[in-house]
Amino acid sequence: MITLAGLSTRIVLVLAVVLQSSAPAWAAEGELRWGLHVTLASKWLDPAETEAFNTPFMVLYAVHDALVKPMPAGPMTPCLAESWSESKDHLSYTFTLRKNAKFHNGEPVTADDVKFSFERYKGASASLLKGKVKEVQAVSPTQVRFLLKEPWPDFMTFFGTTASGAGWIVPRKYVEKVGEDAFKTAPVGAGPYRVVSFKPGVELVLEAFDAYWRKPPSVKRLIMRSMAEEATRAAALRTGEVDITYLLTGPTAEQVRKTAGFTLKAPLVSGAFWLELPDQWDPKSPWADKRVRLAATHTVDRQSINQAETLGFSRLTGSIVPRMFQYAVTYEPPAYDPARAKKLLAEASYPNGFDRGEFHPFPPYNSMGEAIVGNLQAVGIRTRMRIMERAAYFAAWRDKKLSTA
Repeated sequence: MITLAGLSTRIVLVLAVVLQSSAPAWAAEGELRWGLHVTLASKWLDPAETEAFNTPFMVLYAVHDALVKPMPAGPMTPCLAESWSESKDHLSYTFTLRKNAKFHNGEPVTADDVKFSFERYKGASASLLKGKVKEVQAVSPTQVRFLLKEPWPDFMTFFGTTASGAGWIVPRKYVEKVGEDAFKTAPVGAGPYRVVSFKPGVELVLEAFDAYWRKPPSVKRLIMRSMAEEATRAAALRTGEVDITYLLTGPTAEQVRKTAGFTLKAPLVSGAFWLELPDQWDPKSPWADKRVRLAATHTVDRQSINQAETLGFSRLTGSIVPRMFQYAVTYEPPAYDPARAKKLLAEASYPNGFDRGEFHPFPPYNSMGEAIVGNLQAVGIRTRMRIMERAAYFAAWRDKKLSTA
């Protein structure tokens, strides 16, 4: 089985962002309409269920806030916590909260809310964090302390970045009043926008929170609309139904770039892609042979896929760590060499290739998945592509149900 997963190595693909270049229609009305390339999930409104992917943070950054989080000022910028310190013995971290930080219902953000948010957290890296943290103490209404079982240099990396959602804070009294399920449909956060309405999988309407501690947003109303189909997003952009959209690839992006009144942007982000081979740990699988795995990587035509998917804007890499990460070591990707791939397969006793079940592309990158399937089949690695809805893919990936057919 082959899975095309997100966030690292073999093929780095930068998302194409499209904006209207003239004065946008929403400026006078204070409204921005955003065509999302993914389906809005209820769990994204609750930091407690943050997945190990960047996508939910599109919503979290709008509705909620964290003690510390990545911002333009740095990867661990003080937010709801105006400051934090580590003890000399490295066994505790103390956060001092901002006195002017409030939730959307007017209640102040307190140390009790921080303790409650951490204890109810069950998302990405929850087991790791809770296995390292001995206790969370609400020292005072504006000060909270995390006690560790032993020194752990990576605590702030997992707590104060997008490695998890454990540092994002929700109001204890409100959650206990409405219940866990109701909170996901009508959340109250401490972020720059409050939820006006939410239709799961369809639309999320947000309005600027005037009492946000940093400053009220300049755009009064933000509307996020799920538009999973690329053609639908492009059409909505051209008709003015939305003002901005992400992930327009290949010919669609090129069409928009040539259309007067629009600008195509290609920001360099840390998202990347790799081929994930769960069956490599099975000694009976062809993927257990290093030569077969090397053959697969020589088979992928990264440059052609780069040009087709992102008009050549992406940076190719051979590392599992994006180059922009601190201390990342740069590795060039293996060369596209089908002849070398066939030779390696023959050496591994697969001169005629082999059949290996399903290929699951990371939603919604289906066209990239088709290109990779074609590359693999060209040297005899035969697989069937199976497209899945994003939420279903995440659930199957998390539960380790993506296996060979």
